Amino acid sequence: MTNRRDCLCAGIIVADQVCEPIAKLPASGQLVLTPRLSFTIGGCAANVAVDMARLGLSVGISGCVGDDLFGRALVDMLNARHVMTDGLAVLSDIPTSGTFVINVQGEDRRFIHCLGANAHYDPEQISDDELRQYQVVYVGGYCLLDCMTPARVEQLFKRARNLGVRTVLDVVVGDRQDNWNWVAPVLPMTDVFLPNNDEAAVITGESEPWQQAARLRAAGCGTVVITCGADGAIYDGPAGRLSIGKHNVPVVDPTGTGDAFVAGFVYGWLRGFEAADCLRSGAALGASCVQAIGATTGILTSAELADAMQRDRLDVRQQGD
Repeated sequence: MTNRRDCLCAGIIVADQVCEPIAKLPASGQLVLTPRLSFTIGGCAANVAVDMARLGLSVGISGCVGDDLFGRALVDMLNARHVMTDGLAVLSDIPTSGTFVINVQGEDRRFIHCLGANAHYDPEQISDDELRQYQVVYVGGYCLLDCMTPARVEQLFKRARNLGVRTVLDVVVGDRQDNWNWVAPVLPMTDVFLPNNDEAAVITGESEPWQQAARLRAAGCGTVVITCGADGAIYDGPAGRLSIGKHNVPVVDPTGTGDAFVAGFVYGWLRGFEAADCLRSGAALGASCVQAIGATTGILTSAELADAMQRDRLDVRQQGD
């Protein structure tokens, strides 16, 4: 099929309420002021979809929202950002998923989360007719939701493969004790898996990123890309074993950084970049994300991304060099 759309993003969609960094957490009964509280799009699938659309890709989203104020606002915001929302299910009497993102100066973020409508998402709501319209299907937030089971995601990826659609997997690791048993069955059907090193450690039981990647590839995954925070990212795939550092930029809000990296990497993949430039694209888009409040606010356009990659070109090293 020619003239396919670029990517269908499936999974978690969240209404984020984010505070600008405060000096300290309030004590019981205390009020602490923040310069700004922002209502933004959140959740892996929604963040990646918005970031890709900002880059000029044709993007759809599949997921669930509630029939409430937050759900209607998210649909309006996604449409305004040129994400196709006809794949969303609107559920009655179930709240839209939401997160309070609490930023404290000098500390990592804190989250208060309601699963809401996301807990009812079933990848089987993606029909073959919808799937075959896209070049790539991305599943975000895997391992967090009981309803998004290994059998269902494996079947979605099998259907995608049969239709010539490439597959991308992303995870959110919560309290589940059997993460390997969830991830392993899906890996042989996964073209690219993009966890961070903390998630990969929980999944594989390995503490070192290259060992994590080796175990994931041995289980059948085509390409593994692991983001490693301040240490950049690593790639283990057909192009070999590559590593990249990070851009040194002021961090305002790290919310959505990993999703931005994913969007940048997949953008490069769709545009036919070599693996090293896919990593550079992911790193540059991640760096743009952290410089603004909200998970998608600071994302670059494709022209801005190309300029950023050229202006500050990160070294990509072959493992062993």
